[in-house]
Amino acid sequence: MATFTVRGKNMEVTPALKDYVEKRVGKVTKYFDQVGEITVLLTVSKGRHIVEVTVPVEGGVLLRGEEATMDMYTSIDLVVEKLERQIHKHKTKLQRRFRGGFKADMVAEGAGPAARADTAEDYSIVKTKRFAVKPMDVQEAIMQMNMVNHDFFVFRDSETEEVSVVYRRTDGNYGLIQPGA
Repeated sequence: MATFTVRGKNMEVTPALKDYVEKRVGKVTKYFDQVGEITVLLTVSKGRHIVEVTVPVEGGVLLRGEEATMDMYTSIDLVVEKLERQIHKHKTKLQRRFRGGFKADMVAEGAGPAARADTAEDYSIVKTKRFAVKPMDVQEAIMQMNMVNHDFFVFRDSETEEVSVVYRRTDGNYGLIQPGA
Protein backbone atom coordinates (compact mmCIF):
# COMPACT_ATOMS: atom_id res chain seq x y z
CA MET A 1 0.00 0.00 0.00
CA ALA A 2 1.47 3.33 -1.06
CA THR A 3 1.69 6.21 1.38
CA PHE A 4 0.39 9.62 0.37
CA THR A 5 1.17 13.17 1.39
CA VAL A 6 -1.65 15.39 0.15
CA ARG A 7 -1.22 19.09 0.79
CA GLY A 8 -3.29 22.10 -0.14
CA LYS A 9 -2.08 25.58 -1.00
CA ASN A 10 -4.65 28.38 -0.82
CA MET A 11 -7.31 25.75 -0.15
CA GLU A 12 -8.44 23.16 2.39
CA VAL A 13 -8.06 19.51 1.48
CA THR A 14 -11.37 17.91 2.44
CA PRO A 15 -11.53 14.21 3.36
CA ALA A 16 -13.58 13.56 0.20
CA LEU A 17 -10.97 15.27 -1.98
CA LYS A 18 -8.13 13.38 -0.25
CA ASP A 19 -9.97 10.07 -0.81
CA TYR A 20 -10.47 10.93 -4.49
CA VAL A 21 -6.77 11.78 -4.91
CA GLU A 22 -5.68 8.54 -3.22
CA LYS A 23 -8.11 6.46 -5.28
CA ARG A 24 -7.24 8.02 -8.65
CA VAL A 25 -3.49 8.56 -8.21
CA GLY A 26 -3.19 5.21 -6.43
CA LYS A 27 -4.01 3.53 -9.75
CA VAL A 28 -0.45 4.07 -10.95
CA THR A 29 0.92 1.88 -8.14
CA LYS A 30 -0.47 -1.27 -9.77
CA TYR A 31 2.26 -1.07 -12.42
CA PHE A 32 5.13 -1.37 -9.92
CA ASP A 33 6.18 -3.66 -7.07
CA GLN A 34 7.73 -0.84 -5.04
CA VAL A 35 6.45 2.72 -4.80
CA GLY A 36 7.82 5.41 -2.50
CA GLU A 37 5.80 8.11 -0.79
CA ILE A 38 3.47 9.78 -3.28
CA THR A 39 3.39 13.56 -2.92
CA VAL A 40 0.38 15.54 -4.15
CA LEU A 41 0.09 19.33 -3.99
CA LEU A 42 -3.32 20.86 -4.71
CA THR A 43 -3.27 24.60 -5.38
CA VAL A 44 -5.89 27.18 -6.21
CA SER A 45 -4.45 30.26 -7.89
CA LYS A 46 -6.38 32.90 -9.86
CA GLY A 47 -9.29 30.51 -10.36
CA ARG A 48 -7.04 27.74 -11.66
CA HIS A 49 -7.02 24.39 -9.86
CA ILE A 50 -3.49 22.98 -10.11
CA VAL A 51 -2.46 19.44 -9.22
CA GLU A 52 1.23 18.46 -8.93
CA VAL A 53 2.04 14.77 -8.34
CA THR A 54 5.41 13.10 -7.72
CA VAL A 55 5.66 9.30 -7.57
CA PRO A 56 9.05 7.67 -6.87
CA VAL A 57 9.08 4.09 -8.14
CA GLU A 58 11.57 1.23 -8.23
CA GLY A 59 14.82 1.56 -10.11
CA GLY A 60 15.19 5.25 -9.35
CA VAL A 61 12.44 6.24 -11.79
CA LEU A 62 10.51 9.37 -10.82
CA LEU A 63 7.08 9.98 -12.29
CA ARG A 64 5.93 13.58 -12.19
CA GLY A 65 2.90 15.32 -13.57
CA GLU A 66 1.20 18.69 -13.31
CA GLU A 67 -2.17 19.81 -14.65
CA ALA A 68 -4.27 22.95 -14.26
CA THR A 69 -7.94 23.42 -15.13
CA MET A 70 -10.90 25.31 -13.71
CA ASP A 71 -11.99 22.22 -11.71
CA MET A 72 -9.87 20.33 -9.17
CA TYR A 73 -11.39 16.91 -9.95
CA THR A 74 -10.74 17.40 -13.69
CA SER A 75 -7.14 18.40 -12.95
CA ILE A 76 -6.69 15.23 -10.87
CA ASP A 77 -8.08 13.05 -13.67
CA LEU A 78 -5.83 14.71 -16.27
CA VAL A 79 -2.68 14.36 -14.18
CA VAL A 80 -3.40 10.63 -13.69
CA GLU A 81 -3.73 10.26 -17.48
CA LYS A 82 -0.40 12.05 -17.90
CA LEU A 83 1.29 9.71 -15.37
CA GLU A 84 -0.17 6.65 -17.10
CA ARG A 85 1.22 7.89 -20.45
CA GLN A 86 4.66 8.23 -18.82
CA ILE A 87 4.40 4.67 -17.50
CA HIS A 88 3.31 3.35 -20.90
CA LYS A 89 6.18 5.17 -22.63
CA HIS A 90 8.68 3.82 -20.11
CA LYS A 91 7.37 0.26 -20.44
CA THR A 92 7.33 0.44 -24.24
CA LYS A 93 11.02 1.36 -24.28
CA LEU A 94 11.82 -1.52 -21.94
CA GLN A 95 9.71 -3.89 -24.03
CA ARG A 96 11.51 -2.86 -27.22
CA ARG A 97 14.84 -3.51 -25.55
CA PHE A 98 13.84 -6.92 -24.20
CA ARG A 99 12.19 -7.82 -27.53
CA GLY A 100 9.58 -9.98 -25.94
CA GLY A 101 6.70 -10.09 -23.51
CA PHE A 102 6.56 -7.55 -20.72
CA LYS A 103 5.91 -8.16 -17.06
CA ALA A 104 5.67 -5.48 -14.40
CA ASP A 105 8.59 -7.02 -12.51
CA MET A 106 10.85 -6.33 -15.51
CA VAL A 107 10.64 -2.66 -14.63
CA ALA A 108 12.73 -3.35 -11.53
CA GLU A 109 15.26 -5.34 -13.52
CA GLY A 110 15.32 -3.00 -16.49
CA ALA A 111 15.28 0.38 -14.79
CA GLY A 112 18.70 0.21 -13.17
CA PRO A 113 21.53 2.55 -14.16
CA ALA A 114 22.78 0.28 -16.93
CA ALA A 115 19.33 0.04 -18.49
CA ARG A 116 18.81 3.79 -18.31
CA ALA A 117 22.09 4.23 -20.19
CA ASP A 118 20.75 1.92 -22.91
CA THR A 119 17.66 4.07 -23.41
CA ALA A 120 19.89 7.00 -24.37
CA GLU A 121 20.25 5.29 -27.75
CA ASP A 122 16.58 6.13 -28.37
CA TYR A 123 17.32 9.88 -28.24
CA SER A 124 19.33 11.73 -30.83
CA ILE A 125 21.62 14.59 -29.82
CA VAL A 126 21.42 17.28 -32.51
CA LYS A 127 23.76 19.83 -30.93
CA THR A 128 26.50 19.87 -28.31
CA LYS A 129 27.70 22.99 -26.53
CA ARG A 130 30.76 23.44 -24.34
CA PHE A 131 31.15 26.32 -21.94
CA ALA A 132 33.06 27.32 -18.84
CA VAL A 133 31.16 26.69 -15.61
CA LYS A 134 32.00 29.82 -13.62
CA PRO A 135 31.70 30.21 -9.85
CA MET A 136 28.86 32.54 -8.85
CA ASP A 137 26.01 32.80 -6.36
CA VAL A 138 22.43 31.80 -7.15
CA GLN A 139 21.22 35.38 -7.70
CA GLU A 140 23.95 36.06 -10.25
CA ALA A 141 23.13 32.77 -12.02
CA ILE A 142 19.47 33.81 -12.32
CA MET A 143 20.55 37.19 -13.69
CA GLN A 144 22.85 35.49 -16.25
CA MET A 145 20.03 33.10 -17.27
CA ASN A 146 17.69 36.04 -17.84
CA MET A 147 20.33 37.95 -19.81
CA VAL A 148 20.77 35.08 -22.28
CA ASN A 149 16.98 34.51 -22.30
CA HIS A 150 17.21 30.78 -21.48
CA ASP A 151 14.96 28.64 -19.27
CA PHE A 152 17.90 27.20 -17.31
CA PHE A 153 21.50 28.03 -16.47
CA VAL A 154 24.37 25.77 -15.32
CA PHE A 155 26.89 27.29 -12.90
CA ARG A 156 29.34 26.44 -10.11
CA ASP A 157 27.85 27.56 -6.78
CA SER A 158 30.44 29.80 -5.12
CA GLU A 159 29.29 28.67 -1.65
CA THR A 160 29.29 24.90 -2.16
CA GLU A 161 31.71 24.61 -5.13
CA GLU A 162 29.21 22.16 -6.69
CA VAL A 163 27.79 22.38 -10.20
CA SER A 164 24.16 23.50 -9.91
CA VAL A 165 21.32 24.53 -12.20
CA VAL A 166 18.80 27.36 -11.86
CA TYR A 167 15.67 27.17 -13.98
CA ARG A 168 12.50 29.11 -14.71
CA ARG A 169 9.37 27.29 -13.54
CA THR A 170 6.09 27.35 -15.45
CA ASP A 171 4.58 29.41 -12.62
CA GLY A 172 7.12 32.19 -13.32
CA ASN A 173 9.23 31.50 -10.22
CA TYR A 174 12.73 30.03 -10.17
CA GLY A 175 14.01 26.63 -9.12
CA LEU A 176 17.45 25.39 -8.09
CA ILE A 177 18.85 21.91 -8.72
CA GLN A 178 21.80 20.90 -6.56
CA PRO A 179 23.67 17.61 -6.36
CA GLY A 180 23.11 15.60 -3.21
CA ALA A 181 22.39 12.23 -1.75
